[in-house]
This record gives sequence, C-alpha cells and structure tokens, in this order.
Amino acid sequence: MLSPAEGPTIAARLDRLPACRTIWGLVVLLSFGAFFEIYDIYLSAPLSLGLLTAGIFHAGKAGLFGLSDQATFIAVTFAGLWLGALAFSAVADRLGRRPIFTVALIWYAVATCAMGLQSSALGVDAWRFVASVGVGVELVAIDCYLAELAPKALRGRAFAVSSSIQFLIPGDHFGMAGWRWLALVPAVAALGVWQVRRALPESPRWLADHGQLDEAERILAKIEAKVAAETGAPLPAPRAEAPAATPTVTPSLLRPPYRARTITLIVFHLFQTLGYYGFANWLPTLLISQGITLSTSLGYGIALALVPPLAPLIFMAVADRFERKWLIVAGALVAAVFGLGLTRMTEHSNLVLFTLIGMAVAGGNSLMSLAYHAYQSELFPTAMRARAVGFVYSFSRLSAALSSYLIAWTLAGFGGGGVFVLISGAMVVVAAVIAVAGPRTRGLALEEI
Repeated sequence: MLSPAEGPTIAARLDRLPACRTIWGLVVLLSFGAFFEIYDIYLSAPLSLGLLTAGIFHAGKAGLFGLSDQATFIAVTFAGLWLGALAFSAVADRLGRRPIFTVALIWYAVATCAMGLQSSALGVDAWRFVASVGVGVELVAIDCYLAELAPKALRGRAFAVSSSIQFLIPGDHFGMAGWRWLALVPAVAALGVWQVRRALPESPRWLADHGQLDEAERILAKIEAKVAAETGAPLPAPRAEAPAATPTVTPSLLRPPYRARTITLIVFHLFQTLGYYGFANWLPTLLISQGITLSTSLGYGIALALVPPLAPLIFMAVADRFERKWLIVAGALVAAVFGLGLTRMTEHSNLVLFTLIGMAVAGGNSLMSLAYHAYQSELFPTAMRARAVGFVYSFSRLSAALSSYLIAWTLAGFGGGGVFVLISGAMVVVAAVIAVAGPRTRGLALEEI
C-alpha cells in the first residue's frame, strides 16, 4: 500500500491537470467499453423479434421452460449483468483496471458472436448470459477507471461525455438485417480492443495503492508531459496539503464509514431502476393503455431517442458546478414530477406539450444517471472501489429483473395511471435517500471523500 508521503502526491498531481485533448481522449477511449452495456440492453427488443421471426424463439407457453422465450432472454440478460457486477468486479481491485477493461470487453464480444451462431433457444440464452456477465464486469471497471483518471475538477463532465457516448447506439432499423447480424456486431469491439488498450494507461492511483510507485510515476509523468505540451503552459502546482493516504488494511463495506454509504446506495439502486427502466421500457405500453396510439406518439418517440445522447452534453454545464448528490436529487424529482404529468395525457392532448413533458422525464433520468455513475465511484477508496461499486450496482440489476413483474401487476390492477404513480413514487424515494444520507463530493480528491 502507499505511504502517506508518496501516495497523495500521485493523486494531487492527477487532480491538478487541466482539461485538454489528452484527458478527453482518455475519457472517450474508456467510454468505448461502456457503449456495449447500453447496446447489450437495447439489443434485447430487436434481437427477440428477429429470433421469433427465425423460429428459434416461441411466444407464450411454447417457449423454453414453458415461458415466453422473450421473457427468458431478458431475464438471463439481467441475471448475467447482476452476476458480473456482484461476483467478478473485485478482480479489478486485485489485477488492475486496464486488464479487466480489456478481458471483459473481449469476453463480451466472443460470447455475443457465439450467441449469433446458435440455432436453439437454450443455446442463445446460455451465451447471452455469458456475454452479459462480461458487460456487468466491464461497466464497473470503467466507472472506477474513469473516476481515478479524471481530475477532480472535471469528473462530472467526464462522466457526462461517457454517458453521451454510451447512448450512440443503433436503432431498431438494424433489425431488418437479421438477428445474427445484430449479434455479430460486437466482433468489431474485439478488432479494436487491442488498439484501445495500447492507448490506455493503467490507473496511477491503483498502481500507487498497490505499491507500484515507479510505474505510477512513469505513467503520470508521460500524461503530464502531453498535457503540458498541449496547453503550452506550466502545469499548476499540486495542492500543498496532501489528502489522507489509503489505509494499509482494506476497509469493509459493512463497517463505518462505508456501511452507511453502502446501505444508501443499495436503497438508491433498488428504486432508481424501477423509475429509470419503468419509464424507458414500459412507456409505449403505458401510452397505449391511455388511448395514445403509435401515430400519436411517433413524434414523441423521435424526440425521446434524441435525449439520451444529447442531454449529457448539455448537462456538462452543471456537472461540476453543483454537488453530485443534488444533481441526482434534481434529476429524480424532475422525472417524478413530469412523469406524473404524463398521467394527464390522452390522445387528444397537445402534441407539443406531450413531447416536452416526455423529454423532461428523459432528461431527468439522464441527469440522475450520469451523476450517480460518478457519485458511486467517488464514495469508496481505491483499494475496494470496484468491489464496492459492483456490490451496490448489482442491486440495480436485481431490481431491473423483478420490477417488470411489479409494473405488470400494477398495470393490470390500476391501469397506466397507477404505473406512473408507482414509478414517480420510486423516484421520490431516490431523491429523499440521497438528499438525507448522501455525503458531498464536489471539488474533493477521491482520497478525501
């Protein structure tokens, strides 16, 4: 472990770096891997339809295990994401961020390509599960990697850019090319991953924490030289008072001060997933239940598709100006308030107003999402960051797998309005939990938090 004299110097030197092409280049390269988590989730709908058309999947009780094959496909997706985040994320604390970034991305690409070669529902589901495990590991490693490489003054903006890149995903029209083509697309990742790996350094913070000070110094000196050359000015002096060093004994998630943070984020993830994916995945069904037809909601759908990649870039203006916890609270409350507004919409409602309300919901979700990805990575020390983030984040996957049943039950018993109230209520809980229990992180070095 790092000593008090050496470790903080690495952190302080990283945090004094200004925004420039080198720093943003690292952010973009890391986001390359995060792209595939969103691709993996949004792939479910067009892939399922393609598999049904091909006769590999069957609807209703004719499917595998007497259930709809589409339901099983989605279930194994989130089960894999859950297992990857929970069981394997700690490997990134032991072996480093860079190798896990590489291995998990190749794991996902190979497994997804293998899925594309299957001819049975069981084979497709099995390889889908394996691929999703890789993505579950990948995203946790990327969040930790990004938090440790980005200087403290632009961590929020770094996660905003990463969030925007994640949502630059192909639309449903790619389904016209066939489900196997969709499944083979990730092979492109395997072709480019080694070039990405060459350009990405290991986290100097992780190296210092594991006693590899010479390597940390070499990597950081190289980054500093590039930044100085690009800015054409001397780098700012590191802060005079160094943050506290990482303890020599690995801290525990279940002991203070991390126990309260762990519980807070578990509750947060159980409810944010119900709110986030409730709006994202169930909206078409809820609109139809209120008499809003596809032709009525088409303009809304187009506008909604533009929000996820564009909103994070707009939120860059506030990502580092306000406390991360209050950005999460604001995003959740915006989604909750305007989500309730959707309960008043009918097929006779003003289309412009309808679209603006929907965009506000999507924008609130986007702000909450980019802020919490940065926030949860900031709340734990380097020695346990991947393990901790993987553990708390796994509850979002568990919630995603179960919340669809809760929403379906609510829709059957209370209609679309009841579902909107349920989802908005979940977002209110999210806001309350973070507002009350979330610590502040703005402008602080990771070692101080």
